[in-house]
Amino acid sequence: MLGGNNFPYASVMAILNANYMMYRLKDSYKIMFLGSKSESNEIQYCAHEFIIDLRPFKNVGIEAIDVAKRLQDYGFHAPTMSFPIPGTLMVEPTESEDFAELNRFVESMLSIREEIRAVEEGKSDGAILHNAPHSLRDLLETSEEEWTKRGYTREQAGYPLPFLKNFKNWPSVARVDDTYGDLNLLCTCPSVEEVAASQD
Repeated sequence: MLGGNNFPYASVMAILNANYMMYRLKDSYKIMFLGSKSESNEIQYCAHEFIIDLRPFKNVGIEAIDVAKRLQDYGFHAPTMSFPIPGTLMVEPTESEDFAELNRFVESMLSIREEIRAVEEGKSDGAILHNAPHSLRDLLETSEEEWTKRGYTREQAGYPLPFLKNFKNWPSVARVDDTYGDLNLLCTCPSVEEVAASQD
């Protein structure tokens, strides 16, 4: 679709998008592996992706998985987590996301950073991050008594930023035990024996 002459612009846009997002986030998160500053160049750049180091937040009990799951409440599937370094998110916006979507992601990450800051300052226990994602069922069916114990509102859980009130991708389930799920496969397909018998 781009043609031979325009094809290189896909890479140019991917690099511009990554650097735009990285620069908006670099004062709030540690960004890893940026190019070196030089005497003639005070600006550090990334390539088509950048890595956010979330390991410094472990000292207040916030893990990369908490940030990744919380992003679902903002309508985003998390970027690559813990690759190539454990405790990080690798953000790769590509050339295909529009400017508004880049900004929505950045605003979401900045909002999550404020939630982490509240934990750092002792204003929150981090439950909003530890309980993420919050499904629609969770918001609607959890009793008021149970919800009050969480220490944050349903609105903070489900609509942390105003843009989510107009359009929201709801996670289908709330927090699951990832390790248990990885170690205990629950297959709903027929057994090998049943499939073999049906072939006769």
